[in-house]
Amino acid sequence: MRTAVLILAMAGPAAAQAPLTNDYPTNARAEYVFTCMAVNGQNRSTLDRCSCAIDQISQVLSYDDFVRAETVLRMQQTTGPNAAMFRGMSQMEAMVAELRRAEAEAEILCF
Repeated sequence: MRTAVLILAMAGPAAAQAPLTNDYPTNARAEYVFTCMAVNGQNRSTLDRCSCAIDQISQVLSYDDFVRAETVLRMQQTTGPNAAMFRGMSQMEAMVAELRRAEAEAEILCF
């Protein structure tokens, strides 16, 4: 009994740091799947693969991190002085790199 309590106590902090696998709102998942299907084909197989991809991404990135990285990507594609701060900054590049890594992993596993 003491061992079980000790194991649970030790797992608590680690479990709290792991990204949630279902913290993405349904509409965000649906938007990702719709966009993915528009790029990769409008059929059942693509629906399954795109759904798999967002599930994989959600295991790597929290929803907040996903939104931040997507925002940086969108801002990098715009022009003007305000958009310039999103290009070349190591923190912004790290966010995008983490999203790209999650997407690459999802592509390998799902497509």
